[in-house]
Amino acid sequence: ESATTEGVLWRARCLLLSLLLLTVWEAASGQLHYSVQEEAKHGTFVGRIAQDLGLELEDLVPRLFRVASEGRGDLLEVNLQNGILFVNSRIDREELCGRSAECSIHLEVIVDRPLQVFHVEVEVKDINDNPPMFSVTEQKISIPESRLLDSRFPLEGASDADVGENAMITYKLSSNEFFILDIISKKDKGKFPVLVLRKLLDREENPQLKLLLTATDGGKPEFTGSVSVFIFVLDVNDNAPTFDRSVYEVKMYENQANQTLVIWLNASDADEGINKEMVYSFSPLVPPIIRRKFLINEMTGEIKVNDYIDFEDRNIYEIHVDVSDKGTPPMVGHCTVLVEILDENDNSPKVVVTSLALPVEENAQVGTVIALISVSDQDSGVNGQVICSLTPHIPFKLVSTFKNYYSLVLDSTLDRETISEYDLVVTARDGGSPSLWATASLLVEVADVNDNAPVFAQPEYTVFVKENNPPGCHIFTVSAHDADARENALVSYSLVERRVGERALSSYVSVHAESGKVYALQPLDHEELELLQFQVSARDSGVPPLGSNVTLQVFVLDENDNAPALLRPWTQGAGGSVSELVSRSVSAGHVVAKVRAVDADSGYNAWLSYELLPAKGSPRSPFRVGLYTGEISTTRLLDEADSPSQILLVLVKDHGEPALTATTTVLVSLVENGQTPKASLRASAGAANAEVALVDINVYLIIAICAISSLLVLTLLLYTALRCSEAPTEGACRPGKPTLVCSSAVGSWSYSQQRRQVCSGESPPKTDLMAFSPSIPPGSGSGDSGVQQEIFENVSTEVSPSLGLGRDNRSFREVEVEDYCCWD
Repeated sequence: ESATTEGVLWRARCLLLSLLLLTVWEAASGQLHYSVQEEAKHGTFVGRIAQDLGLELEDLVPRLFRVASEGRGDLLEVNLQNGILFVNSRIDREELCGRSAECSIHLEVIVDRPLQVFHVEVEVKDINDNPPMFSVTEQKISIPESRLLDSRFPLEGASDADVGENAMITYKLSSNEFFILDIISKKDKGKFPVLVLRKLLDREENPQLKLLLTATDGGKPEFTGSVSVFIFVLDVNDNAPTFDRSVYEVKMYENQANQTLVIWLNASDADEGINKEMVYSFSPLVPPIIRRKFLINEMTGEIKVNDYIDFEDRNIYEIHVDVSDKGTPPMVGHCTVLVEILDENDNSPKVVVTSLALPVEENAQVGTVIALISVSDQDSGVNGQVICSLTPHIPFKLVSTFKNYYSLVLDSTLDRETISEYDLVVTARDGGSPSLWATASLLVEVADVNDNAPVFAQPEYTVFVKENNPPGCHIFTVSAHDADARENALVSYSLVERRVGERALSSYVSVHAESGKVYALQPLDHEELELLQFQVSARDSGVPPLGSNVTLQVFVLDENDNAPALLRPWTQGAGGSVSELVSRSVSAGHVVAKVRAVDADSGYNAWLSYELLPAKGSPRSPFRVGLYTGEISTTRLLDEADSPSQILLVLVKDHGEPALTATTTVLVSLVENGQTPKASLRASAGAANAEVALVDINVYLIIAICAISSLLVLTLLLYTALRCSEAPTEGACRPGKPTLVCSSAVGSWSYSQQRRQVCSGESPPKTDLMAFSPSIPPGSGSGDSGVQQEIFENVSTEVSPSLGLGRDNRSFREVEVEDYCCWD
């Protein structure tokens, strides 16, 4: 008893281990298996599919749980409330699978977030719902009365659309004294009824017999079918032709050409003469489809191919052949030819691509499922085994999910700016020899994401604009390129707002948001603003938006829009004349007066020259004016012939194009020596005071020049340091000091008005220094030695050297000439 108990326990452990291994194998294979009987009612329970797949019931709807079955319609359905798979409509196994021994419905269960695909196989079990059927309602057999006992006469068997036990047919013959029923079991071809003669026939007694052949299947409950068999008893010829075998089995490949020989039948007849001559023919039991496919030679017994033979249509043909002699009555022999069709690799695979997630965003994660692919081949065996491949294989790959099902997944990262779409080719190749293949193209578009900021061609632009421009004029166009697509590449432009002195930048310029055109909103004045530096921002329309900035340096070029201005006591026009007393005894070159003027422009536009305008109808004047100094001096000794009252009209002109002018009148009265002692004393005292003032002014001027030079060096060092840093700072230059004018007995110098200047902390203020100095003989305060001109310029290196210095060049270096000084 102990040994028996241990044996039972050991078998129980083996059974439990087998069940465990089966469960693990099914889980690993990723497939569920259910079974259901055909003709089940609507709502019949099949399985708890959600629970078996490990899915939560509350996740079925949010994850878009769905079931797909290729070509199976809606036979099965899933209740999303409880996760139960149930029968939705009538299932007819014979309609689905024909006479195939196995019949299954393959389901694909798909859920999203994340995307998962499960394969479910539902086996449809057969029930006995089809009775045996005969192809005809009656069978007629002619039998000579001379046939010997145990003669055999084959009958057409019945067929049952069911499978398995339900299709196992047994035959029963109605009771009679002449025939019994024998069953022939053919190898894998079923059973066929045969009549066996047990009693000799006598046509005179029984010329015709009627029998009933009943077929019963093996199902529960049983179904039956019957056919009437009419026996016609013939007289005379008592030896029928016979074949050497009752059943012939032939194998041949499909796709054989017409007139290909299938088999050569050979029968014999024991009679002689005309009773021995035989004629071959297809039995009346042979259906029309076989008669179309095959042809028999009546004289030779050759059976040949007469139509297209396709393994996929039918893989076996059963041909009943009769051979009859020419006796009276003729006698007939029978045989059966079983033609088995062998498969050839004549069907290319089929590829079906189901797109799931197109287009694919370029930031999609590796492993994202792009599409589902299924392949099939109608051939059998190795000819129907399909291997799937992908070209190009980067950046995608095929992953086998179940049998002939594949998933197209992302294998590496995407970049739409590098490749915007992929033309993939899925190739399915079978295992035949030679192999056949089929392809399916799949265009995978890569959707853009905003991962590229707009980019300008260069980080900084220099723009030159003449002053006094019309309001709203176009001065420059900025353009940025974005490598993205659609709205991610739609660039808009805007100003980076800041303060320019006491005003907002937007009061000077504006930028068109779409075209990038920069407009000057008001006339620019070189004397007020020499450099305007600002930034323009470019932003795309992506989410989130990306952007970049570009720097614009706008230099305002000077134009000759300011006429020379006379300094007090000199004023323009005759109404503001100045009177001077001159002794007739003064020597040639004596300085009588000095005209002082300034020009608010820069460069050549601010370079002044002086000249005397000749009076109409008057003799040549004994006075002249210094071309660049404005000093009025005598050209010769004065005599009695000179008019005692001289009117001198002085013209002050700049070097702009066109030149602008100003005039002043000097009234010179010639007096005798005795009449001007007080004036001479005053002049001497004034000259002495002027010399002292000039010395003081020269000291101040030297100090100012040193200070400006130091400031320039410091600014250059600061500019270099800021240019090397990553984050430049902005600043503004403050207004300059008011004009300083000094005079003395030996001459005068003037310092032009300084303008407000706007600049960036990245660039130092630009200073141009221009000095004019006449040569004065030592120890004398007057003389006609001419004028020597010296020009010193310290020009910012940021201004293009292509701007000329020539008199004919309109721009005259078209940079800010900040200061100039003149000495006498």
